[in-house]
Amino acid sequence: MKKLESLGVLKKKFDREIEIFLDKTIKEIEKEDKFIAEALKYGKKMVLAGGKRLRPAFMYYGYLALGGKNEKEILKASISIELAHCFLLIHDDVIDRDKKRHNIDTFNFRYSKIGKKSFKTDDHEHFGNSIALIVGDLVNALGNKIIFESNFKAENIIQALSKLQSIISSTVIGEAQDVCIEYRGKTTEKEVLKMYENKTARYSIEGPLHLGAILAGTTTKDLEGFSKYAIPLGIAFQIQDDILGIFGSEKKLGKKVGADIIEGKQTLLVFKTKENSDKNQLQILNNLLGKKDLTKTEIKEFQNIIRETGALDYANDYAKNLIIKSKEELAKLEIKKEAKDFLYEIADFMIEREL
Repeated sequence: MKKLESLGVLKKKFDREIEIFLDKTIKEIEKEDKFIAEALKYGKKMVLAGGKRLRPAFMYYGYLALGGKNEKEILKASISIELAHCFLLIHDDVIDRDKKRHNIDTFNFRYSKIGKKSFKTDDHEHFGNSIALIVGDLVNALGNKIIFESNFKAENIIQALSKLQSIISSTVIGEAQDVCIEYRGKTTEKEVLKMYENKTARYSIEGPLHLGAILAGTTTKDLEGFSKYAIPLGIAFQIQDDILGIFGSEKKLGKKVGADIIEGKQTLLVFKTKENSDKNQLQILNNLLGKKDLTKTEIKEFQNIIRETGALDYANDYAKNLIIKSKEELAKLEIKKEAKDFLYEIADFMIEREL
């Protein structure tokens, strides 16, 4: 099997299931309200505009790993976590005031523009944010509905729905930690890593694996084994995401490079850069972090300080060590070979994503 070939095949299948489900839902909503139906159409466009469908893939392989046999049903059920992901992103864009996601307008920005054209109000940004929050809530409800209506044992469905609420709760805690750290303007390495665990690792990797395992009829021991693999991998994923956010290309990111600098994000990279900076570097860093009209030259200056202080090397090494730990834990798991092979490959992919 070529590296991650199965992920590409799965993405097409997941995308098809997303289209079928959302098209049906849009038709139902059109009978009640054409405006919200149109908004959900844009939600469909946003979901399908980008992403590799890692979260539904983890849910799918979490199911197969423990001997799940109903492949057709788990393909349908796994898009639930992708809709939960979309819901969280829509709300996150409001918090971060982002205007682009996967190279298209975010919900808040799109409906802000619509509000400006359609209504006699100067508060069009609030209109955009309001519609984004409402549609995000709708998408979240739809994600729950998919699991609720899936064709698995009733006790497994109830357990999976409970797990999905726990995943969302952990992510909300992580998001709150992120916002507070950003506004406070300072943090510790321990706080950053805990925020990464809650905001990314638990809902991007551990949660989907657990959902699939639960629908397969798992044991507590299996879930604990998946957690030992997932948490270090998820933290490494977020560290790499932070690196890409500052050093990646806008085309591949689907949003502006340096957005994390503009938002004043207190990432592991930023923490380590501050810790290792001399007085002059620290002053430049503080002046640029959170600056709204950041120029390309200033982004380059920020990047140079990260390199000069050794923070980039530190973050890369930290992520690589977490990947090693994750793979060591995976080796201990007694799961189906197809799933184990995929989980090994995805661990390598996490750290090899292109800048």
